[in-house]
Amino acid sequence: MIPVAVVGVSHKTAPVGVRERFSFTNAEALALLESLRDYSGMTEGVILSTCHRTELYVCSGSDFDLIDSAVSALKRKAGDLVGGTDQYLYHYSGMQAAEHLYKVTAGLESLVFGEAEIQGQVKEAYNLIRNSSTDRPLVGPILNRLFQSALAVGGRIRSETPVGQGAASVASVAAGLARKIFGGLENRTVMILGAGSTAELVVESMERNGISELLVSNRCLGHAQKLASRFSGRAVHFTEMSFSLKEADILVASTSAPYTLVTLEGFRDALGGFREKPLLILDLAMPRDIEAEVGGEPNVFLYNVDDLKEIVDDNLLNRKASIPVAHDIINESVSSFLDWNQTLEIVPVIKDLRESWDQERKNQLEWLWKKLPDLPEDEKEVVSGFSKRLINKLLHEPVSRLKKGVGNGKGEDFLEAVRYLHDIQDLASESAEDSEDDSVLGHSD
Repeated sequence: MIPVAVVGVSHKTAPVGVRERFSFTNAEALALLESLRDYSGMTEGVILSTCHRTELYVCSGSDFDLIDSAVSALKRKAGDLVGGTDQYLYHYSGMQAAEHLYKVTAGLESLVFGEAEIQGQVKEAYNLIRNSSTDRPLVGPILNRLFQSALAVGGRIRSETPVGQGAASVASVAAGLARKIFGGLENRTVMILGAGSTAELVVESMERNGISELLVSNRCLGHAQKLASRFSGRAVHFTEMSFSLKEADILVASTSAPYTLVTLEGFRDALGGFREKPLLILDLAMPRDIEAEVGGEPNVFLYNVDDLKEIVDDNLLNRKASIPVAHDIINESVSSFLDWNQTLEIVPVIKDLRESWDQERKNQLEWLWKKLPDLPEDEKEVVSGFSKRLINKLLHEPVSRLKKGVGNGKGEDFLEAVRYLHDIQDLASESAEDSEDDSVLGHSD
């Protein structure tokens, strides 16, 4: 059994107004985990807190009530909610918890399916706790292995499947179209009509790609100035919009006007003749701001919101086609993590087994030295070395079979049998009189 559990809330279970009640700052996350470690049976913990989810991953040790403790901690964070918090929370344990983290890191549980940002957020959350300067580490061998393997799984799924390929939002599709048309956005001028939220997202995406200038035109000059200042742009009065259109390489229209703002005739008048360089027009308004016939002009590339949404939908279909392969990778990785976890249970048993046999070896050597008091030291060293080689040889096959048995899912039965047959439940209680007893060597002769 993998001793890991997760309790959380996400965009799938709660609206943003509820999710923000569960949000943690870095300091709050560290404080909660330290409290859980001190007052419950938690041995390790990590909190993942993003815009779309808050998840508390805990390593339970021997505390089977730790999920209840984790749920209570998140309830205290959220405070009183209408209808209570249980309706928004989910929890998984064991293999399901590991599988869930792998899916989250790969973007399979994201609001935008396959988005890559979540992998960086998982890494940041893990590194925050792992590198925290607490008295005792909050991340130990279990969660170290789990989060490192989750990050590897996310990377592998993105490299081996199309899960992250193709833009999956209108803003990213728009930026992608601009890059295709212009080859790059350096030294390009973007003009915005209106100040819609989608237009802002498009500009944010394009700004990250290096546009040189932003023009913002709005009926309310104050609104235009406010948006322009966010991106170090320039506000243009609405009456001057047609004159500024000549400067633009990309026009993003997103007003709430109930009628067409740019007609074919008006567009031709604004340009004053044939346009040699390309113009990309993104009409995000509803109803449309740009007359459809404008798209037929030379060197003009016109896309409306339905065109962009169609590209988004096609990209998402391609991404989701990779789900079966992604799940195969996840299942394989969960199985590998389970095998690794079972080897952790073997380690102390093998250690105790070797210590038990080594102690008996020493006991018998002491008995032998008493029987042969005149044996030279160099010969004692030969006999001692031989006894070590003999113990290693005798233990090699049983230990190999034990590891193989654990790997085949028979771990607990095999380990219990070894503990019983070799009486290694409590080696510390072995008394000195055992070392004095020479009957063992006598029986083995």
